[in-house]
Amino acid sequence: MEPGPLSEPKTGTWKDFITLTKTGIVTSNFMTTFLGVWLAAKFSGFSLLGNWVHVLLALLGTTLVIAGGTSLNNYIDRDIDKLMPRTQERPSVDGRIPPNQVLWVGFTFSVVGVSMLLFASVTAAVLGIIGLVFYVVLYSMWTKRTTSFNTAVGAVSGALPPLIGWATIQPELHPVAWTLFFIMFLWQMPHFFAISMMRYEDYRAAGIPMLPVVAGFAVTKRQMVLYVAALIPVSLILYNFGVVYTIVVATLGIGWLILSFKGFRMKDDVKWAKQMFVYSLNYLMIFVILTFLVTI
Repeated sequence: MEPGPLSEPKTGTWKDFITLTKTGIVTSNFMTTFLGVWLAAKFSGFSLLGNWVHVLLALLGTTLVIAGGTSLNNYIDRDIDKLMPRTQERPSVDGRIPPNQVLWVGFTFSVVGVSMLLFASVTAAVLGIIGLVFYVVLYSMWTKRTTSFNTAVGAVSGALPPLIGWATIQPELHPVAWTLFFIMFLWQMPHFFAISMMRYEDYRAAGIPMLPVVAGFAVTKRQMVLYVAALIPVSLILYNFGVVYTIVVATLGIGWLILSFKGFRMKDDVKWAKQMFVYSLNYLMIFVILTFLVTI
């Protein structure tokens, strides 16, 4: 009997590999990175067009660092992702991409991204590494599985892109850069708490100690109100961006706070969480576009 044909090594399609990077996270963080680059150039007199190679390294480097971190997160979370319906079909879970390839994609993207940032500035590269440590080690490998404070730990890495973008242009970080960092940190908390409420059953089944799972919806709602309330004055620190900025951002924040309080009266908690989630996305989009337009 003749031996059968050797099976070819399994690997995914290019779309599967793109899925590894969690394009939604990469896209939103690219926006805030660009905002950091843009504002740093405005404050320092740096010519973006005259130094387009530098800008390209800054944006591409940060994007690759984020894509590397999310890919490594997929590698680490394979065991719990298979327990949740929304993640069971990820290529890192169903076998379309073997674990060793997922690991190498994450590692390669991370190293190349940090290297690009190093050409832009040492500060940016260091911040990129800090972001990876927070997201991959402190969040994915540790706190996500052990404590409800995981959201705050993950939010640190998510707040770093505008700071990294700024550092690629102006390594001496301006107070405005730090304000962007704190705005992004505060924004993420109610955003991800809303996701945690929407995906409560998934997280509970996988044994992930998200705040709604370990403390309940009522506590989570109170936390969301506090973070939205804190976001309003922090976002108004940038009142020097003008009257239009101040009015629009204040209105956005107050509107979000009103919606937050409505959660205590609504009977359908998941429906309210979806409303909070959608509002958070609109808030971020409007904030980034508005800040860009008022500083042109």
